[in-house]
Amino acid sequence: MGAETEEQPHGAAVVADGFGLKGPRGWAFREVSFRAEPGALVAIEGPSGSGRTCLLLALTGRMKAKEGTAEVGGLLLPRKMAAVRRISALGQVPGVSELDPAFTVAEHLRERALLQRRFDGSVRALLRRPAERAATARARIEEAVAAAGLDLDALPKGERTSVRDLERLEALRLSIALALIGRPRLLAVDDTDLKLSDADRAEAWALLRSLAAAGTTVLAVCSEAPEDAQRITTLSGTRTTAAPATEAPAAEGGTAEDRTAEEDGTAQDRTTKDRAAEADGTAQDRTTKDRAAEADGTAEDGSAEDRTAGATASGGTAADRTAVGETATEDTTDATTEEGAADALAETGRA
Repeated sequence: MGAETEEQPHGAAVVADGFGLKGPRGWAFREVSFRAEPGALVAIEGPSGSGRTCLLLALTGRMKAKEGTAEVGGLLLPRKMAAVRRISALGQVPGVSELDPAFTVAEHLRERALLQRRFDGSVRALLRRPAERAATARARIEEAVAAAGLDLDALPKGERTSVRDLERLEALRLSIALALIGRPRLLAVDDTDLKLSDADRAEAWALLRSLAAAGTTVLAVCSEAPEDAQRITTLSGTRTTAAPATEAPAAEGGTAEDRTAEEDGTAQDRTTKDRAAEADGTAQDRTTKDRAAEADGTAEDGSAEDRTAGATASGGTAADRTAVGETATEDTTDATTEEGAADALAETGRA
């Protein structure tokens, strides 16, 4: 009885502090700071190429972060990556954990149950009689299929339906069912709302809410998060921002360095290294390393490669003159880039 109670899904708290991952061509994501309680629904939203999938894989122990720390269920990342993988599970992630289009639904479910018993089962479970092991595997499959809302009888050929014949929402439910066979404390789902109609998208989020309500912490990558989810926003070229669910306190999930500055009733996102210089009551964004020289008390906006330093030389405005001995250079080390995310994913391999 006690062993069965321990196997019940129970969510893992997720805490990140200055979490970042850098690839050969830049940062996939950086300065991620938030806190999610056990059983929370966390939506990682942002455009494609902004590091959403990399963040998902890093928080589940599949990719190694380069800066900051994170804890999943009390396990410190990146030091305890293997332990985090044991308590987390992935839905379908392109290039990492994909469904085989040639397999049937039944073949996928049986294979996952066999792998679960072989690699994650206890020694006592391996010593059980074959009939007892088969009954346990069937019970796990039925439990996972029911939790994922996958109606096998409604499929074109029942459980013998090939993955290639599944609708997008049905494939999503199957990938979630496969992940739930291991009864994870943390479930990670990529491209939650990709190619879904409005009705199917609503069903997908309803499913994830039900899993979170049952006790499993859910991380879901999406292009647009629902209002009731705790949102982590990744934007290419800027830092990652965290926002709690609508019913959670506004200050939850961020450090003092990562909180949004509020001036004159307007919230403005700024990183610690790239905070806007303020002149005459107006906030202006400039990089730390390549700030424009100020002349006559006036600050000028511009990118590192387009901004010229002010000088006292005659024959033009300060914006049109380059300071003697200085060359404007481009600095991409502090920005998250699509190339950085792509490189990081390319190095991941199969989990």
